[in-house]
Amino acid sequence: MAMASGETQVNTIADADTAGARAGADEELAFLGLPGLARLLGAGELTPRELSELYLRRIERLDPRLHAFVSLRADEALAEAEAALVRLRGGERGALLGIPVAVKDNLDIAGMPTGHGVVEAGESAASDCEVVRRLKQAGAIILGKTTLCELAAWGHFTSSRACGVTRNPWNLTRSPGGSSGGSAAAVAAGLVPVALGSDGGGSIRIPAAFCGLFGLKPQRGRIPLAPLRDHWHGCTVLGGLGRSVLDVAILDDAIRGALGADAAEPPEPAMEFAEAARREPGRLRVAYSTKPPIPGVKAARANLEAVEATAELLRTLGHEVAECELAHPQLLTSFTPRWAAGVAEDARSRRGLLERRTRQLARLGRVLSGRALRRSLAREQAAARRLNEVFDEHDLVMTPTTAAAAPSAEISSAAGAFRSFNQGSPYVCFTPTWNFVGQPAASVPAGFDADGLPLAVQLAGPANSETTIISLAAQVESVRPWAARRPDLDTISR
Repeated sequence: MAMASGETQVNTIADADTAGARAGADEELAFLGLPGLARLLGAGELTPRELSELYLRRIERLDPRLHAFVSLRADEALAEAEAALVRLRGGERGALLGIPVAVKDNLDIAGMPTGHGVVEAGESAASDCEVVRRLKQAGAIILGKTTLCELAAWGHFTSSRACGVTRNPWNLTRSPGGSSGGSAAAVAAGLVPVALGSDGGGSIRIPAAFCGLFGLKPQRGRIPLAPLRDHWHGCTVLGGLGRSVLDVAILDDAIRGALGADAAEPPEPAMEFAEAARREPGRLRVAYSTKPPIPGVKAARANLEAVEATAELLRTLGHEVAECELAHPQLLTSFTPRWAAGVAEDARSRRGLLERRTRQLARLGRVLSGRALRRSLAREQAAARRLNEVFDEHDLVMTPTTAAAAPSAEISSAAGAFRSFNQGSPYVCFTPTWNFVGQPAASVPAGFDADGLPLAVQLAGPANSETTIISLAAQVESVRPWAARRPDLDTISR
């Protein structure tokens, strides 16, 4: 029977309305956050497969312009979703059970190459690295691997010959930061609720700052690097990026903890990170400093105002806040030898495949890996004592996370190592200090600038102070919430 043209039009409109309603529902679900997703999964109102397919659809639609993912494992993820459903129907509950996550492509997943941002990724990994094993054990569904710059070497951009240019969801012309830029872009765009990154000098905190996320660099040794025992001579740690403090706390709780009695792990915190995110911090003494530790770098007005506004907010919350000057170590002689020597070690088996900039940096690293590196390692304890004098009278310190807003996504595309190093100074100046001394630090969203780009402040503390940082950050989030504001994804999908 033929359908009248008016009836056809009505059905077309109805189909469009249905599709629009579904898209709106998917959008809300994609940005719900871990506790909300866990409630729906536990109640049987949503299955792990449905949730995974939702995120895979979003990746298919949005990622061609973002380039947040370097590879997907859709079939394996859906199989993991079915396994998670069996566990849920058996009565098991867990904060990550049935929830999709992503991991940076410098972490091993069995059966997949670990690319490190290099053109030829090499053979597939024979086994999962420890944090991936723990995620799977917790029932998380690993959707895929996210982009990074070559060998995770740079903090202000994420681009490479292998992965192309990764873009910031808040403005596609801007960088999401590096080197965990793919993880940050994926979370900010709602392609995945949380993602793992690594931080050797700011590579969790800088992308978190540029993408409006919370990102915690835990205490050295808190989260195992296995199969590596060390990376970048004590600078590198692993951790999560998420839209809320609690989401990151949940993710990091699932992967932290010693490997065994002989593991070099810091003392266990008094409480779970997630518990810290749910409790009041008490009255704290917070020092703040806005002077960049790299000579010649001048912080932008908006970044300074973000610190000043947060300091005033902390005062209204009952905290004692005072300006101070931090005794930052001289980064050129303390952090740089570890970073460059670490990149040189990572480059040894890949020299002919690397970009010119990375080869230049590796050559510098080989030069610095002798006397300069030994001096850097020897200076750490004395430098830490000077820096930590601030904690005699204060519980935490606050700085800008970066001294400037997110740069162009192509900022260093044609630059060599020396130029890239100089270009990165405004973005990688406040963060490396805490990698050098191995102490925890986090990037906390602090509003938006006049161009609509996210701003952030950095909270840092003495050894083993993650729970204090998390509690204060969660309190700031509760009175100045940020997760409800999202990038304009329509501009991405066009």
